[in-house]
Parts: sequence; structure tokens; C-alpha cells
Amino acid sequence: MHKAGDVVLGGLFQIHFFSVFPEFSFTSEPEQLTCNGFDVLGIRQAQTMAFAIDEINRNSNLLPNMTLGYSVYDNCLTLGVGFRAALALVSGQEELIVLNETCIGSPPILGIVGDSSSTRSIAISTVIGLYRVPMVSYFATCSCLSDRQKYPSFFRTIPSDAFQVRAMIQILKHFGWTWAGLLISDDDYGLHAARSFQSDLSVSGGGCLAYLEVLPWGKNTAELRRIVDVMKKSTAGVVIVFAHESHMIDLMEEVVRQNITGLQWMASEAWTAAAVLQTPHLMPYLGGTLGIAIRRGEITGLKNFLLQTRPDLLHNNSYGNSVVNQFWEFTFECRFAPHPGWLEGGGKVCTGEEDLQTVETEFLDTSNLRPEYNVYKAVYALAYALHEMLQCEPGAGPFSGHRCATLEALEPWQLVYYLEKVNFTTPFGDEVSFDENGDALPIYDVMNWMWLPDGTIEVHNVGEVKASAFKGEAPRSVCSENCPPGSRMVRKKGEPECCFYCIPCSEGKFSNTTNSLECIKCPEDFWPNPQRDHCVPKKTEFLSYQEPVGICLTVASLLGTCFCGVVFGIFTYHRQTPLVRANNSELSFQLLLSLKLCFLCSLLFIGRPRLWTCQLRHAAFGISFVLCVSCILAKTMVVLAVFKASKPGGGAILKWFGVSQQRGTVLVLTSVQAVICIVWIVSASPAPHKNTQYHNDKIVYECVVGSTIGFSVLLGYIGILAVLSFLLAFLARNLPDNFNEAKLITFSMLIFCAVWVAFVPAYISSPGKYADAVEVFAILASSFGLLVALFGPKCFIIILRPEQNTKKALMGRSTNNTVD
Repeated sequence: MHKAGDVVLGGLFQIHFFSVFPEFSFTSEPEQLTCNGFDVLGIRQAQTMAFAIDEINRNSNLLPNMTLGYSVYDNCLTLGVGFRAALALVSGQEELIVLNETCIGSPPILGIVGDSSSTRSIAISTVIGLYRVPMVSYFATCSCLSDRQKYPSFFRTIPSDAFQVRAMIQILKHFGWTWAGLLISDDDYGLHAARSFQSDLSVSGGGCLAYLEVLPWGKNTAELRRIVDVMKKSTAGVVIVFAHESHMIDLMEEVVRQNITGLQWMASEAWTAAAVLQTPHLMPYLGGTLGIAIRRGEITGLKNFLLQTRPDLLHNNSYGNSVVNQFWEFTFECRFAPHPGWLEGGGKVCTGEEDLQTVETEFLDTSNLRPEYNVYKAVYALAYALHEMLQCEPGAGPFSGHRCATLEALEPWQLVYYLEKVNFTTPFGDEVSFDENGDALPIYDVMNWMWLPDGTIEVHNVGEVKASAFKGEAPRSVCSENCPPGSRMVRKKGEPECCFYCIPCSEGKFSNTTNSLECIKCPEDFWPNPQRDHCVPKKTEFLSYQEPVGICLTVASLLGTCFCGVVFGIFTYHRQTPLVRANNSELSFQLLLSLKLCFLCSLLFIGRPRLWTCQLRHAAFGISFVLCVSCILAKTMVVLAVFKASKPGGGAILKWFGVSQQRGTVLVLTSVQAVICIVWIVSASPAPHKNTQYHNDKIVYECVVGSTIGFSVLLGYIGILAVLSFLLAFLARNLPDNFNEAKLITFSMLIFCAVWVAFVPAYISSPGKYADAVEVFAILASSFGLLVALFGPKCFIIILRPEQNTKKALMGRSTNNTVD
């Protein structure tokens, strides 16, 4: 069945009981299989999906301005058919489908309602789960489907067998039944139920199993006879059956043949509501049965919708007219019993002349809606998820970059995200939501089959079981509690293996499973989170432009550069004044430029270390400071030379300290440092390094010097020039002059040497980014010291005491000193 819509939901339902494969031949093209055994209840469930979608389309508050469509397939109660149908829904149909005679094509399927079997749901979810296509089952109860790792996009509106098993165990304990037999179907549904039943029964201390038998598929008379013989010989008066309706039909034939009565049957939800078993023929054997049933619901308007069903709508599929004929035959004209003789009157229950508004048929009986109610909730769950998705406001979405999902580019996993958060209440008053495993809120009806004295059969709801009822019910019986993720198990010596200690994982290791025997070391550049149940990337640390220290140092560097520029401008503007000319203006300008380079080179120490910054930072630092100190040394030597030349016979010395000699001195001294830097970088270059020695959970990015000798030679050379300048200036400090340059040089070099003497031990003892901060601070402090000490007094006189910036003023003080 198909109906067009803006968004189409897929459906998988059991319309037939079995499929027949044609005989295979190598000489002709294989024929398609045929489905047989028409299932009226399957059609009713499929029509319930159609009704729910029609109801949603008429609801102006849910998915307004959008229509839902559906594409429903028959699974024929066969794995191959159901699996093929699911793949057709997800990837596109093999045959073109005509929708309302206006559109031909394969509609996009955003989600699937189905399947009705645990085995088929396991197979289908394993494949479509890879693509995160949501699948909401209304009847698959296997607890194995709660594994979110294997079935990440599987949901269900029927509770898991794990809760059904607990409910049955509570009934056993309530009545004091401690000796029971267990029959299961030979499929995932039965096998997983048996596993859960045995495990929970031993933990709760609710009793023991007298026998465990697997019911065969099909009429295996010999095997059924053996199983019934076991039941007959056993002293267990309670028989628990986790099997399907078809298994019970075959089993009861043998039970009736051997006339085994007096057993208390307990039914799983798969056959609790099976009307085919609730007959006078079987009630002597099944009377008093207690069963766990799917929650019954009421769906207002469904019966009127079913009355409008037109069989020709079913014609649009591969079954052709056979479906139409079977629909009329089994629904409105007559109904045959599965086994002749079970219904009185030869099997017919209606004549075909009845009014369809009043006739009692399985198809129109909406008084006991159980699977249909789950179908209804499944459709609405998908609709509410889609509705929430479309309500997303741009820029505030839950996906990366705060994006919202759009209908035009919708990915199935995005709908899964909203389906996990669905929470709504049905008109019947039941809350619908899914837990972290995709399971619905567990709620069951407890049913009792009653055979009344007048021969009528009634199935009464004698109670309900909810999730809250399990809290505190099952007693704990363990030697040691489970070790949570983030810890490992250590066995207690001399005690059983279930007795152990839980020890937190050691530093640098994690465990992400319960009861882990070993902790795993995190990969490189990763570190365990505080709970030590998974690894997270290590934090990184370096002197950054974004942190307060980096910001302060950057601002100081830029301010120093600006101050150098301001002084340079003042000296340029007043370059013809006596004060500027008397203090060797060319060397002063070179000194200002070198100081500006000193301030700027400090910026190379800030930011994440790179290969080029590691190489350039020390080279720029060493060369700029040598250039600066060379200029100061040249100025000091010129001062001494001028003083010597002023004495009798000393005029010849000035020829060795001319402008060319000054430039050559600065160039040679600076070139020596450049050679040191080149040899250092070529032989053992500084390089960035990820240091994890300071902190185990943190990566410190730093520049390793490569060669300690190279770094020491670079600093030593600067130190030698600085000490030499200091000594020469100190010797010339008392030379007679109205503005003694030697005193300023002495004071500036004293500051410079003091800063760098303090720098060495502070640098060695500072780890990581703090070593860079110490070096930047030393660069800025020494640069500011030189700038202020050498140029501060001169700028003060030039700007604020211009009367002292005259040749007469400078020469007058010199004469007085000579006289004194």
C-alpha cells in the first residue's frame, strides 16, 4: 500500500503467514515467490498505520503545512521477504510505484515502522543501522535489541523481554511457584528470553526450572510428541511458554491428543491475546492461563476508518487480485478456523449478508487493540520527532556549528537524534518515550483466561506491571559490586572469582567497560578524564597572545617600539641643535633603530612555537642587541678619543675614530654575532618541542635551543661587549663636560648588565612558557633601561629646557669646570 506525501514513512507488516518458493530450474528465469495464508490482523495493523498518518495530516498542531505518506510492504512472515522489503524501502523500490496517478517514482523513506519479529528486526537493523535509518518496531521484544552498539537506530514501542521475564518471575514468587517448565521458540525471541529467564531466576531466588524445551518450527510431530511426554512425566505444574501463536497451535494439537490437563499455563505476550486459542475446544486445557500482554489501548475513530477500507487499494502490489479476493473472503464474507472443528458450524461465522456496520469480524473488532496500539504510538513517535526537528531555530541547532536539520538535506541520523528525545502522551493517557537503549517505558497488562459456566470465554485484565514495580524487587546477591568504568578488578586471594576489589586506574590509563581486568594506556597526546573512563586530548600550553601575560608583554613591546619612534622623530627634528650634534647624531640614530629591533624581536617569543620562529627569535635577539651595544661601545670610545685629543699632542688619535671607523666598528662587531648565529642554526638549530615532562596531563610547547654551547656563546658575546662598554664608560664618567655622555652610558650599561645577570638563573629555573616570559621581560627591561637612561635626559632638555640646548650653554659649563 502506498500513499504520497511530503515525507514518507515505511511499514513492514505480516499480511500472509508463509511464503512458497517456486521450483528452481537452470533453463528458465526464476519466478517470484508467492505468499499464502492471509492474516486479517496484519491488514488491521497496516490500516492502523494508515489511520495514524491520516489523523496526523488532519492535525493542524502537528507537522502543519506538511503531509505524511506511507509505503507498506508484506513480510510474509519470512526473513528473506521482510529483509528485501526493508532494503527496498531504504534504498528505493525495484518497481516504479504510481502514487495517486500523478507521480511515478520511489518516495524517500525517513523511517520504518516494523518489523513484527525479533529475528527479522535483528537482521534488518543490523544493516540499516549502519546508515542510522530509524526503525520503530511494534512487536519485536528480544532483549538483545537493546544493545545500542549493534543497533544504534532501533526503537520499539513494546517493552523488552527483559522486563517481561521479570514480570513473570514476580508472578511466580507471588504464588509461591518454585518448580516450573519452560518452553521456547527456536529463534532469537525464544533463545534470548530463555537466557534472561534463567539468569534472573537464579539471581532473584524465585525457583528452579524442571525442564527447558525448544519448540520446533512446523509440524514436527515426533519432536512435539517428545516434548509433551516430558511435560506429562514432569512434576512441574506450571508451564511457561515464550513462543509464537503458530507454535502454540501445533503444540496444543499434541496436548489435546494426549489429553494433558491440570497444568497452569503462563503465556508470553506473543500468544496471550491469540483469539485462535481461546476456543471451547481448547479451554479445558488452557483455562486459567495467566499471560503477560501488550498494553491495551483505545484508538478513537479507527473502526470508522476500517469500515472505509477499499480492497482495491491493496491491488497495487505484486500479489495482484489474490490479495483482494483473500481480503473479502477472510474479512467480510466469512472466516475459517485455522484448524477445522475448533469453531462450531464447520468454520464459518458469517453468511456474507450481514450489515458491515454491525457484523462481528476480526478486522473490525477494535475492543482489544494491542499490537495496533503500538503501531499507533510508533507512527506518532516518528511524527513528533520530525515535528521537533522542523521547530529548530537557525543558529541554535543541536548539530555541529549549531546547525539545524532541514527537510531538503535531512540525514537519517538527525531524525534518530530527535527520536531519542521524544516524549508525548497518547489520547489514551499513556506516556511514550524511549530510554538510552531505544526501549519504551515498560508496561504490561496481566491477563487471565476464564471459562465461564455458561461456556463463554473471557480474558480479564487482572493487573498491570510497570517499570516502577521492579524497583527494589529483585534482591542483590553478589560477593562484590561491579567495578565501574575507570577502575579494574583485582581478585581476592583465596576467595571465589566473583569476589574482587575495585582499584582506580593508575595515572595515564583508563577503562571504559564494567569489570575490566586491565586498564589501557591512553594514546600519545591524550590523557584520561577525571573519571578515567575515556581519554581526552591533553591541554596545550605556550606563551599566548590571548593570555594576560602575553598581552602585557605584547603591549610593552609595542609601546617601546613607539617610544623609539618618538625619540627618533625628536632627534630628527632637532638634528641641527648643539645637543644632538655634540652627542654623535649618526650613532644615536643607529642606536635608536637597534633599540626598536630589540623591542620588536620580543614578539617572536610569543605565540605557538614554529620552526622559523624558534630559529629567528634567538638570531634576531642576539644580532639586535649586539648592534645596540656596539653603537654604545663606539660612542664611548669616541668620547674618550675626543678627551684625549683635547690634550697637547693628542690630535692624531682622532683619525682613528672618524665616521668611517665608527661605522666599521659597529659592522664588524655585529658581523661576528651574525656568524655565531649562522653556525649555531646550521649545526644544531633551535626547534619546537612538545614537552610532557613538566605536566603529565598537559603538553608544553617550547623551543629547545638545540645547542647549549651556541646559546651560551651568543649570550657571552653580548656580555663581553656590554662589560667592555661599561668599563670604558666608567673610566670616562668624570670627564669635564656640561653634558657628560659617559655618565649616561655608565648608568645605562649598569642597568643592562644587572638585568642580564639576573636573567640567567631565572631562565634556567623557569619551566615551559615561563622561560619565554622571563626572556621577553629581560629583553624589554634592558631595552627600556637603555632607552630611558641614554635618551631620557636629552629629550628632557630638548623639549622642556631649550635654553640649555645652545653651544654657549654647553661650552660655558666646560670652562667653569676647567677653572675649578
